[in-house]
Amino acid sequence: MKVFIAVLFVVGVLIGINACHSSSEKSVASEDIPDTISYNFNIRPILSDKCFKCHGPDANKRQANLRLDIPESAYAALKDDPKAHALVPGDLGASELYRRITSTDSDEMMPTPKSHLKRLTPYEVALVKKWIKQGAKYEKHWAFVPPKSPAIPAVEDQAWPKNTIDYFVLHKQEQKGFTPNPEADKERLLKRLSFDLNGLPPDIATMDKFLADKRPDAYERMVDELMARPQYGEKMALHWMDIARYADSHGYQDDNYRTQWPWRDWVIHAYNENLPYKDFITWQLAGDLIPNHTEEQLLATGFNRNHKITEEGGVIQEEYRVTYVTDRTNTFGKALLGVSLECAHCHDHKFDPFSQKEYYQMFSFFNSVKEPGIQSTVGGPETYAKRPMMQISNADVKNILKFVNKQDTGKLIVSIMSDSEVYRRTYILKRGNYDTHGDEVFPGTPKAILPFNPNYPKNRLGLAEWLFDDKNPLTARVYVNQVWEEFFGRGIVKTLGDFGSQGDLPSNPELLDWLAVDFKTHGWNVKRLVKQIVMSATYRQSAVVEPDKYKNDPDNFLLARGPRKRLPAEFIRDMVLASSGLLNKTIGGPSVNPYQPPGLWESTTSGRGQLASYRQVHGPNLYRRGMYTLIKRTSPPVEMAIFDASNRDQCEVQRLRTNTPLQALEMMNDPTMLESARVLAAKVLQENSQPKDKIYEAFRHIICRRPTEQEMGILTGYYADQLKSMNEKNAEKLLNVGEYPIPAGMDKITLAAMMKVIDTIYNLEEAITKT
Repeated sequence: MKVFIAVLFVVGVLIGINACHSSSEKSVASEDIPDTISYNFNIRPILSDKCFKCHGPDANKRQANLRLDIPESAYAALKDDPKAHALVPGDLGASELYRRITSTDSDEMMPTPKSHLKRLTPYEVALVKKWIKQGAKYEKHWAFVPPKSPAIPAVEDQAWPKNTIDYFVLHKQEQKGFTPNPEADKERLLKRLSFDLNGLPPDIATMDKFLADKRPDAYERMVDELMARPQYGEKMALHWMDIARYADSHGYQDDNYRTQWPWRDWVIHAYNENLPYKDFITWQLAGDLIPNHTEEQLLATGFNRNHKITEEGGVIQEEYRVTYVTDRTNTFGKALLGVSLECAHCHDHKFDPFSQKEYYQMFSFFNSVKEPGIQSTVGGPETYAKRPMMQISNADVKNILKFVNKQDTGKLIVSIMSDSEVYRRTYILKRGNYDTHGDEVFPGTPKAILPFNPNYPKNRLGLAEWLFDDKNPLTARVYVNQVWEEFFGRGIVKTLGDFGSQGDLPSNPELLDWLAVDFKTHGWNVKRLVKQIVMSATYRQSAVVEPDKYKNDPDNFLLARGPRKRLPAEFIRDMVLASSGLLNKTIGGPSVNPYQPPGLWESTTSGRGQLASYRQVHGPNLYRRGMYTLIKRTSPPVEMAIFDASNRDQCEVQRLRTNTPLQALEMMNDPTMLESARVLAAKVLQENSQPKDKIYEAFRHIICRRPTEQEMGILTGYYADQLKSMNEKNAEKLLNVGEYPIPAGMDKITLAAMMKVIDTIYNLEEAITKT
């Protein structure tokens, strides 16, 4: 019976509690029509979804020569009926748009049945109706208007806010009749903070120290301590690895090894040194173009060489060279501007005001790199980077690039950026085809965002200056939104890579703008931004979900409860290794191959190159952090992929969050999980204490809090049952996992029984969730 209860306990709280998120948002609560209709926040989303496909920016798909995204066209006489107008401000009867969206005649209604677009809902029709009555006023898209610092709103509960962030959050809550959750208890708060700042669980010494610290500033002291640890840089770098599409192989069919990891070491170093975001990006975009640039600035440009590079013979050189430039252009748009610039690669953007010409003007900034489509086929160490490249010597590591963890005296090369001395002409590529040239274009930027300043150099350094121009409306907004998502599990704008018409509206636009302006005016200081977020009362709330709050705000738009989400794939591995004591805390260096099921690489290889077959590492390298697991693009680490890690094929600003049975199976069967359970079991069994005390300690290592009496009752009962039912044969089989040695003289039945208990704790939903 006790075994049955224990199994129910495990199953009831296993991984599956995190539900998949639908791409469509539910409203916080059903709302009445606003008193004043905003084009940006009420009307544009409707037109973008239901009208811009045929009446938007894309000239090739435009019907009836009508654009509804700009007022000049919407107010003008219709091409087919000069006496009619799509919109007549203040006059519903004369507005053809309103007549068409309310018509039931299939020949008249809009959107037309042939468009396969959904009709406007009654609520949407009511919004359009009121907007026309109020004058049908257009506004520039909110994200393309430079942010201004709004006034700090007044709130009724003056005692709750701890910093400015809280005033904006509480103001929204009070408008909707919500109240914030109380502050989380110290144990859960420390676990949340430790994972958010270091990507690791707190050790017991840190837990005890924090619990015992009764000083008013105890929490801030802990924040400062965690941010000062070198693991802070690792944690912050992980998201940037996804953005930068960092991998340890070239990609494509041969997918051979590359040595781009020194660039990863630099990213960790940059975050730990709190390099201003402006410099962090400028060096990566154009470090090679900075006058008298340093080797560190040159290494930083590896950002734009992380893309896939072919080594297959017989390819068309120009086709692949164009593919590389396209990747850089698309990455720039998604990662740094938060727009779907790639949608203008083959034609004018269908929803946002970006023409195909403007796409190739951006393209031209990246079009002069000294690189062919293919340099070499699969080979030895001389092919592990592609020209342009830099060589990092032992002297460099000793004197200049001290943060690079070079572990031998061999030749180390890294792909970097460097422009050709000869200017390469850039043309619009018709339909995106590499060999179908249209008009010639020159470096420039989308006018809807910010025209390119003619005083800036027309190269990547000038593009970086444009990016950080005070009038650029996107740069600061996009980055603070990315950082916000790292801590709350959802950006203020949910669509991190799309601030355009098809993206989500900000849940708190005033807060987003305040954060963006504050970030800029304080020197693009990343650590300051992070500390502001974690010091807020908003962040410190309990994650307990009250029924009323869940009913009225299921997605926590109003932030009336603390963040709660599953850990990223890499941090699940880190949590297991750290809690068991196995974690190798070495910072940086080459990637490693831990345990992996046999045959995966071999089934996806051309048979050539260093990565044709999987060679597992041994010793301490088996226990490196998840971010150092070698990523082969054609066969990414399966244990990471199951938990939604990026395969790094292209820039990814936001990971999917899925919930599948494979995740539970991995937690129960992965060698690293089982080995960690065995090692932690051996560790607690070697202590001179009672079994319940050993289980109590193991629970604290993994869950990062003290167990309740009920939890202890279930776990100790389960341990007793396992001792009774375990035999030598089953114990031997269970313990035969992993390479870490079993302590001599340890009773195997006792060890196996304790291992089962600890494995159960690892499989609790709370173990892999930021609570």
